[in-house]
Formats: sequence, C-alpha cells, structure tokens
Amino acid sequence: MKTNDHKLRNYSSVLAEQYGEHGTPERAKFDEDAYAFYASNILLDARKSARITQNELARRIGSGKSYISRVENGITIPSVATFYRIASALGRSVELVPA
Repeated sequence: MKTNDHKLRNYSSVLAEQYGEHGTPERAKFDEDAYAFYASNILLDARKSARITQNELARRIGSGKSYISRVENGITIPSVATFYRIASALGRSVELVPA
C-alpha cells in the first residue's frame, strides 16, 4: 500500500499513468467503473435518506431486492430509464444542468 507523501500532483497524469490515456480501452473501463460507483452511492444515500428498505424500493420499481443490492454495490449499472424510475420511487428527480 502506498502512503501519501503530501506532494501536489496533477491527477489527470496520475490517472493516465495508472489507467491509460483517455480513449484507451483501459481508461474507458476505469471511467465506467467510476461512474457506476458514483451512481450507486447516490442511489444508496437517497434510499437511506428516504428510510426505505431495499425490499420496498424493489417493490416500487417492480424488481427484486437482489437487483437493488447489485445496483447499490456498483455491480449492475441501471439503464437510464431504470435510474429515473428508482429516483422517482425515492421521491427524487433527475435534472440536467449546463456544466
């Protein structure tokens, strides 16, 4: 395990070194995994904030508890439509804003 040496780094370079440059299959895989992790944490936090069990959320969107678990663990990436259904079932909305 590497320890932090407290030096400032350009993390674009660090990511390129570790996972490849943008456009490479390795970097695309890393980016996909990172987005899955991010989305899974958003949904997990929203479910916990809503005080809804995985079973209840699954019932509301017409899926199984195991599907919700896989989404929350970043194993399964929901389709856009399913992401919107989950958000709606949690009393949330998805908004696209200019970057």
